[in-house]
Amino acid sequence: MSEGYSPERRTALVLTGTGADGAYHAGVLRALHEAGIKIDLVAGRGIGVVAAVFGAVDGASLLWDANGPWRRPGVARLYRWRWRIRVLLALLAVAAIALVSPLAFILLGLAAYLMGLLLGMAGLELGASVIRAYSDLLSAAFAPGALPTWLPRLVTIAVVAATVVLIAGAVLAWRQAPIHRRSRGGLPWALIGAPIDAAGAAAHFVHGLWDLLKGGAPLRPPPPHELSRRYAELLDENLGQPGFAELLLIAHDVDARRDVVFGLVREPFRRALFPSPAQQGAVRRAEAFDLGGLARDHLVDVLQAALSLPGLTEPVLARFGSDTYWRGEAHRLTDRPASLGRLLEEAAAAGAEQVILVSAVPPPPGPHSLARPRLDPLGCLGENAASAETAALRDALMHLEHRFRAVYQIRPMHNPVGPFDVGGAYDERSDRRQPLVELMERGYEDAYRAFIEPVVAASGDRLAGTRVPEL
Repeated sequence: MSEGYSPERRTALVLTGTGADGAYHAGVLRALHEAGIKIDLVAGRGIGVVAAVFGAVDGASLLWDANGPWRRPGVARLYRWRWRIRVLLALLAVAAIALVSPLAFILLGLAAYLMGLLLGMAGLELGASVIRAYSDLLSAAFAPGALPTWLPRLVTIAVVAATVVLIAGAVLAWRQAPIHRRSRGGLPWALIGAPIDAAGAAAHFVHGLWDLLKGGAPLRPPPPHELSRRYAELLDENLGQPGFAELLLIAHDVDARRDVVFGLVREPFRRALFPSPAQQGAVRRAEAFDLGGLARDHLVDVLQAALSLPGLTEPVLARFGSDTYWRGEAHRLTDRPASLGRLLEEAAAAGAEQVILVSAVPPPPGPHSLARPRLDPLGCLGENAASAETAALRDALMHLEHRFRAVYQIRPMHNPVGPFDVGGAYDERSDRRQPLVELMERGYEDAYRAFIEPVVAASGDRLAGTRVPEL
C-alpha cells in the first residue's frame, strides 16, 4: 500500500506517451512548477523524453510558452506520410480517375437522356437539344484522337512518374542519412520504405532544444553530437542546483534486441547505474550508457529514437563509440511502449522512493463506453498506440508498484486527442473540436485534480502562494 507523500523522499517524475501526448506533459509540468513540487529525477519514454530533456535543465517553461514547441504552427506536421508516399497516392488517384472517366460519360448520358425525356414530355424542344448536345460531346470525346489516345498516355505517365518518385525518394533518403548500413530484402520494399516520416518531429524538438541552450544568442545550430555534448555538460555541471534534475531516458535497440537506458544521475546512484567498465558485466555494459561519460554524444540520438514509431518510421541509426561495449557498431534505435516497465525499474535503481507517473491516456473504459472506430489511417494507428500504452501502463504498475513507497498517477478521465492528432481532434462527447492547446490545459488541471490538491495539499507540504487553477 502506498505511503503518504513526503517532499523529503527522492521523487521521480516519469513521463510516457506518443505524439500529441507531449502537450499533456507540458501542462502537467507547468502545474508542478507553479506548485513548487521538488523533483529529483525526470525519466521519459516516447514523447515523454522531450519533456524529460527540457525539464532536467530547468527548461520546462519553454514547453508551455507561447512560442514553445507545442504552440508553434509546425507542430501540426510532426508526423506525416512520407512525401514519396503522398506523391505516389496522388499519382495513383490521377490514374484511377483516368481509368474510370469513361464511366463518367455513361452516367452523364443517363442524366442527359432523363432530362431530355422529362423536357420532351413537357412539350419543350429543349429536351431534343440536350440529347443532341450530349451525342456531339460523346462523339468528340471518343474520337480516335481524344480519350482512346490520351487515357492510355495519361495512365502510362502516372505510372512512370510514380516509379521515378519512388526511386528518387529512396536515393535521396540514402544520400541524406548521416549513417549507412547494408540491408537485405526485395527492391520494392527498399523503394517504398517506412510509411510515416518522423524526421519532422525530431527536427522540431531538436530545434526547440537548441533555442533553450543558446538563449537569446543568434547562433546556428551545431551538429547533433556537439549539441548532445553541450547539453550533457550543462546538466552535469549543474546537478543539485535548483531547477535541475537527474535524467533517465529509454529507447529500444532493434539490433541488440533489448531496451537501452541513457542517463545522467548523481553519486552514488551513478556508480550503481553506470559502473566503470572494469566493474560492470557484459549485460549492463550493453544496455546502460552514461550521458556524462562515453555516451555524451548520444542525447540527440535518443531523442530521435524516442520519437520513432516501431514498424511505421525508419529507426534511428546511432553509432556507438569504439571504446564502448559495441565497439563502433551502428545500431537501430526506436521506441517501445512496453519499455515503461524497464524505465520504472531503472528509476527504482536510481534511488527513487516515490513516483509521479504522467500519461495522457485515460484509464481503461468499462461497459457502455464503445466509440466509433477511426477510419483514417493515422487515427486508426493512434487508437492502437493508445491501447498499447494503456496496457503497458497497467502491466508496469502491477509488477513494479511495490518497488516504491508511493506511486501517484496523473491521467485524464477523458481524452479525445489521439497520439497522432497533433492538429487537434473532434470530441464526440462534447460535439466540438478540441485543439492541442486545450489538451495542454487539461494536463495542467489534472495535475491539480489528481496530485497537487488531494496529495500534496493533504500532506500539509504545499507551498504558500500555490495557485489553484480555475476550472
